Amino acid sequence: MSGPDVFTHPNILRLYNYFYDSLRIYLILEFAPRGELYNLLQRSGPLDEQHTAMIMEELADALTYCHNNKVIHRDIKPENLLLGLMGEVKIADFGWSVHAPSLRRQTMCGTLDYLPPEIVEGRTYDEKVDLWCLGVLCYELLVRRPPFESPSQSETQRRILKVDVTFPPSMPEGAQDLVSKLLRYQPSERLPLAQVLEHPSVKAHSRRVLPPGAQKAS
Repeated sequence: MSGPDVFTHPNILRLYNYFYDSLRIYLILEFAPRGELYNLLQRSGPLDEQHTAMIMEELADALTYCHNNKVIHRDIKPENLLLGLMGEVKIADFGWSVHAPSLRRQTMCGTLDYLPPEIVEGRTYDEKVDLWCLGVLCYELLVRRPPFESPSQSETQRRILKVDVTFPPSMPEGAQDLVSKLLRYQPSERLPLAQVLEHPSVKAHSRRVLPPGAQKAS
């Protein structure tokens, strides 16, 4: 065993160590006792505004940490988010992530419902793909389905490229504003993570509690 170069952030699943043999690589990971965020959504239905705001704050802070370390996750979705002992979100499954010192890539990856226009079109992209994913996630947490979900892949892609989003009446106006500012066709127009943390819907409703000794990235 040798010590890996690990991220240390309260909202990123900790990699403690790893070892390997001729067939496999084994990861020793932090235990997240409450399981996947996806399963919580399936059991409990849409989350309320307070819980959603807390998750948005946690993820915006964790992604700030990733981007500061030149890492793009590229596949933020409920299945890749685990829940710690206090219900805090932990980003897991960095299988699609990339260490990109230039923060520019041109590889198709991720889950279709969460893909931003630049990846669908095969254009060069940067860390702002994670901002798009954050907007899709915020919508799904409050509505229980992603905003571009359609009967066919071609229709989903069409809606992504048109940024064809319909907000149900039950979705709070503040959350609608946040999502609409993250789901922009032009990556440069997406709300930066620092402004996500300061967005009124996040500031007013989040009740984030940091574990003892933990610090924010921002």
